[in-house]
Amino acid sequence: MIKRIATCTALAVCLNHSTLATAAATDSAENAFNPAFSLILSGTYASLRQDPALPATGFAMNPNPGHEQGFTLGESEMGISANIDPQFRGVATLALDPAGGVDVENAFVQTTALGEGFNLKFGRFFSGLGYLNEAHAHAWDFVDQPLVYAALWENQLGEDGVQFKWLAPTETFIELGAEVGKGRGFPGTDRAKNGSGVGVLFAHLGGDIGIAQSWRAGASLHHTRAVDRESAEVPDLTGNPVTNLFSGNSHTVGLDFVWKYAPNGNLRERYLKVQGEYFRRRESGDLTYDTASANVTDTFSNTQNGFYVQSVYQFVPRWRAGLRYDRLDSGVAQVGALNAGNVISDYAFTPTRTTLMLDYSPSEFSRLRVQVANDQSRRGLTDTQFFLQYIMSLGAHGAHSY
Repeated sequence: MIKRIATCTALAVCLNHSTLATAAATDSAENAFNPAFSLILSGTYASLRQDPALPATGFAMNPNPGHEQGFTLGESEMGISANIDPQFRGVATLALDPAGGVDVENAFVQTTALGEGFNLKFGRFFSGLGYLNEAHAHAWDFVDQPLVYAALWENQLGEDGVQFKWLAPTETFIELGAEVGKGRGFPGTDRAKNGSGVGVLFAHLGGDIGIAQSWRAGASLHHTRAVDRESAEVPDLTGNPVTNLFSGNSHTVGLDFVWKYAPNGNLRERYLKVQGEYFRRRESGDLTYDTASANVTDTFSNTQNGFYVQSVYQFVPRWRAGLRYDRLDSGVAQVGALNAGNVISDYAFTPTRTTLMLDYSPSEFSRLRVQVANDQSRRGLTDTQFFLQYIMSLGAHGAHSY
């Protein structure tokens, strides 16, 4: 099942194909209208008890892509894709910001004729590390990303660079990949330099269990370097918010797993999906404390980690329910002597969140969702979060990856 070619629309669930197979599956749809064009419309209503600008405790030096309260127009996503010639195809995904402006999420060229299971992608793309990272927002099973993705990857890691994949010609699904790129996204910094600023390695292994079950497991390695990475509003030992700078190396290892079950292989009626990911990041270098005043620089190193486990169950056609548990660990930092009295080394708190979701898809082109979360990611500030969301798809849209 895992290598079978499938075709779906923007919101259909595709259990059974690799990323390489996705390129082949979209050929016929793109040939019908050259180029293929799609537009995703989305919006959210959010009711939050706490200020969404507050980061998870112990993660103030990380990004905080929090929610917005009340009614919010979501990101409108415009996709264009087409075969260029017998050797290449091109894909562009533009995010239309509700406040104005256009952000280029993806703009890459992908080979179609290398053969022997080899595939090359170059341009701007979502990294292949982990399981969720390559999925666009409209394909998420919940309104938001897990806490570990928000804190360690600012929701999603995108790269400007080159990705190489090899799909083994075996019954068992074996995929190996490597990336080099600019390193423009957190935890790196956008630097003016020759060569690459980031390196990524990943491997996926999977297969079928009869006709009803399939699974995939993966491992990822990410390495980059930050230079004067700025963090604002970071509390110091006295509780005052200050701005710090970090320069040093960042190494992340990740593990992911997904298992899917559909009775008799019929995913239109019922299916169950269980997945989880774990990331562990080690950073070491120099930290400059309070750039606006004290401006003290000394050594700094820390190891942060986090995971999520979630399950989504389609109990009748078009209706799904989901449950997710998130957990973070900010670690105990090793702070140089000059900053030992300034920088918090141990927050002694474990951020967690539990989320329930229910959604209904009137067709493969539309989805309505309600979500409730008990957020305990900030010490002493339990937040009960309520969301309503719509996602609508217009035009042709290629199949989603496994």
